[in-house]
Amino acid sequence: MIVVVDYGMGNLKSVQNAADFLGVKVKVSDSKNTLKRAKKIVFPGVGHFGRTVKELRKRKIFNILRERINEGVPFLGICIGMQVLFDSSQESPGVKGLGLIKGRVKSFKSKELVVPHMGWNQVGINKQSQEAKDNKLFKGVKDKSYFYFVHSYYCVPEEKDIIITTTNYGVDFASSIHKDNIWALQFHTEKSQRLGLRVFNNFIKLC
Repeated sequence: MIVVVDYGMGNLKSVQNAADFLGVKVKVSDSKNTLKRAKKIVFPGVGHFGRTVKELRKRKIFNILRERINEGVPFLGICIGMQVLFDSSQESPGVKGLGLIKGRVKSFKSKELVVPHMGWNQVGINKQSQEAKDNKLFKGVKDKSYFYFVHSYYCVPEEKDIIITTTNYGVDFASSIHKDNIWALQFHTEKSQRLGLRVFNNFIKLC
C-alpha cells in the first residue's frame, strides 16, 4: 500500500490524480495504523515548515513517520515534504524537523529575485556525485530538463554526495536528494506534466 501523508495542507488531490493517471492505487491518510502498514510513503505539498511540523504532531504521526522511514520504508518527499526531512528551517526558527537528513532549510535572500521561486526551471544532474550517476529516479529524463517549482526556501544538506540534481535561482540549490530509502524533490512532480509523471512512476518502480 502506498500512503500519501495527509497533514491538512498541500495539494493532496493533485498527487492522487497523478497516481490515478498512472494506474497506481494510493491511500491519502493521517492514520497511524495506516502508516504502520505502508509499503511506500509519499509526502507532498506546499506549506509552511512550522505549521507542517505542528500538524504532524497534532495528528500524532510525526514520530510514526520517523520510525517507518528509519525502518527502511521507501519515502518520497515533495516540496515541503523534502524540507521537513531536515533539522531546521529559517522559516520557523526553533522548530525541529524530522532530522532524517542533516542540514537546514534557507530562504532566498536577494533584492533581484522574485520570491517565491515559481514556475518552470532546469534541473541539472549533479555530475560530481556517484549517487546521482547511479540513481534511477530520473531514468528517461534528460539532463537540464524543466520541472515546476513553487517555494521560498531551499534545502542545504550537509552531505553533498546525496544531492542528485541542482537548480539555479540566484544560487545553486539541491532540487532533489537521495539517501538510503529516502528520495526527495523540491519541484512538484504532479505539476510537471509528462516528465513529472515519469519521475513519480520511477519512484513507484524503484522498490
